[in-house]
Amino acid sequence: MQTNKMTRQFWISGRVQGVFYRASTREQALRLQLTGYAKNHLDGRVEVLACGDEAALQTLEQWLWRGPMAAEVLDVQVLPVEGQLDFQGEFLTK
Repeated sequence: MQTNKMTRQFWISGRVQGVFYRASTREQALRLQLTGYAKNHLDGRVEVLACGDEAALQTLEQWLWRGPMAAEVLDVQVLPVEGQLDFQGEFLTK
């Protein structure tokens, strides 16, 4: 059985830095068998690039709206990524 991998880029804004958002995202992504990364940006947003099957990406997106307990998510922008990126290994935090 072949699964079609997809890649999505998420930009999360709100109180999402300094509240274990990236580490918690990594835990969720690993649980969902996604690869990619979560990265802080100077403008206060977190960027998440995730690759995996569509159902797992949708589940991750729902979780990104909540985040860890201390987070206050105001917006999650979702962008499709052209082509297929396949990250080797685990989900990373940068």
